[in-house]
Amino acid sequence: MARRPLPRILSNGSAQIARSRDLARTAADSATDVLHPLITITRGLRRLAAAGRRKWADTPKDRRGPLLFLVASVVLVVALVPYGPLLAVITLMAAAAWSGRERVAPAPTGPDESQTQRLQSLYEALVPYFSAAEDPAPLYAHGGDWEKAFSSYDFDDDGRVSQLHLRYPAYFTDGEAESRARIEQLLHAKSGRGREYHFEWDEEGNELKITVLPPLPTDIAAQRFVTAPGETVLGFTDPADVQRTLPLTHGEEQRDVPPVVWRTGVRSTEPHLLVAGEPGSGTTTLLRSIALQCLQYGDVVIVEGAGTGEYACLTGRQGVLAVECGLAGALASLEWAAHETERRLIAANRARQAGQSAPDDTKHPLWILLDRPSALGHFAAVDGRNDPQSLLQVPLRHGRAAGVTVVMAEHFESLDSLSDAVRQHTRARVVLGPASPAQLQAVLGAPPHTTPTRDVPPGRGYARLGTGPVLRLQVPATPDPYDDATSETHRRAVLDLLPERTIPAEAEISPSGV
Repeated sequence: MARRPLPRILSNGSAQIARSRDLARTAADSATDVLHPLITITRGLRRLAAAGRRKWADTPKDRRGPLLFLVASVVLVVALVPYGPLLAVITLMAAAAWSGRERVAPAPTGPDESQTQRLQSLYEALVPYFSAAEDPAPLYAHGGDWEKAFSSYDFDDDGRVSQLHLRYPAYFTDGEAESRARIEQLLHAKSGRGREYHFEWDEEGNELKITVLPPLPTDIAAQRFVTAPGETVLGFTDPADVQRTLPLTHGEEQRDVPPVVWRTGVRSTEPHLLVAGEPGSGTTTLLRSIALQCLQYGDVVIVEGAGTGEYACLTGRQGVLAVECGLAGALASLEWAAHETERRLIAANRARQAGQSAPDDTKHPLWILLDRPSALGHFAAVDGRNDPQSLLQVPLRHGRAAGVTVVMAEHFESLDSLSDAVRQHTRARVVLGPASPAQLQAVLGAPPHTTPTRDVPPGRGYARLGTGPVLRLQVPATPDPYDDATSETHRRAVLDLLPERTIPAEAEISPSGV
């Protein structure tokens, strides 16, 4: 039996049905707008009638007769007065319109009971720190009024404090770091853990502003950043801390993100960088990101002390002079880098004495990236050789004038093995991963104005360039493209940034042949 075709209304009438629904919805909306006054008056008459019925039900039976007589008298008077019925109808319609209006509940103007309890708890917790027995009119006292101390506040959707502006007495020792740290720790614990708070101390006005910072974006992949030669993007930070933004590509979207830009070169005051963190915190990711950026304008020598092959994707690429994992290759590469620094200094000095500009080969940037050199130092001590860090004294001391930049990444447990030259000349510092306030103070030289959280994503930390402020930092995702755990999007982003391959990947580059 042949199949009968479906009726047209069922086969191709879905578009017509959808169009008819839109037309019906539009007509209903238009009718509602036109009939809105009538709907309001009808709703008001219904409410007035309901109120009249309730009034009649609440009236005792012995008083219903006089009430009916009063109503009849009013109706008779209205009927005898000129234009009385018309005025009565107008008054009834006005009352119905007023009663039938859509009533919106007024927004609350103050904190609710739970929020008031939180603010009172914060106030009571600050009393031992912001009060003194000699104060005749203390601003903070047990059982006192928190509204006198807290000038403004705000809460998030979970009912926790998201912003607080408080005043404190002038005799509080806000100039001491330990006193401020105690207050910040207390407010962090009482306002809710697991969030990062920014503390802004106004020592002149005796005021403290606490703000909950939003998390930094972790979905920014490696890409070609819009920077000038000598500028390297370490990561991204809060918009209020920097005066510059970079246009970034995120999928098919474009957005501007505030970067942390590290400037190197002859006029740089922070010519070398030290990165510290726990294993898995993203230190290798940051070095890989720096390598991809500096290969645009210069050459790179990479020394990997861990020997895990994290930089195998750079082997044999244009501009990559060496990728060394063993002790012998690392010593040879660093020795060549020291001689190259001296050669550049001598060539530039001779050119200046002759009244000429420096040769072009002395201006070409050279980057030395070392990932965990302490592991190689241990092997060198066992083998009776010199520590590889001893070969960094010349690049560290004279690298700025010779166009040589040193970037070193080390774990917290191995920071004691760093040489004095590394500590003195790496003025740009980065700390990634979870870190205690003491560790941040030791590496950065100054405490951050935020409270570090215990659980942070990889590549999350703080950066300080020289004597500048401590900035929050999120490193762009730059994973090893040869790692099986890398997503296809991030793998493709890194592969697109790699320079052309000049020699087979399995071949080794000797610095002596450069």
